[in-house]
Amino acid sequence: MVELVRFIARSLVDTPEAVEVREIEEQDAVVIELRVAPDDMGKVIGKQGRIAKAIRSIVKAATLKNAKPVFVEIL
Repeated sequence: MVELVRFIARSLVDTPEAVEVREIEEQDAVVIELRVAPDDMGKVIGKQGRIAKAIRSIVKAATLKNAKPVFVEIL
């Protein structure tokens, strides 16, 4: 799942080398943290958060069969 989020984020931003994605395994969920350059933050979030919602929807659809829910946090 980390590779999927990394691919989507690098496709959106101007500085793809600044994209950092980490996966944190918790007891009841998996959290994927996405960090981008400050100048690219608006491109990843989008107007009214539409792109961020789309990224979360794609990840949710890709992990429906997992036992733990997966959440994407944009930092």
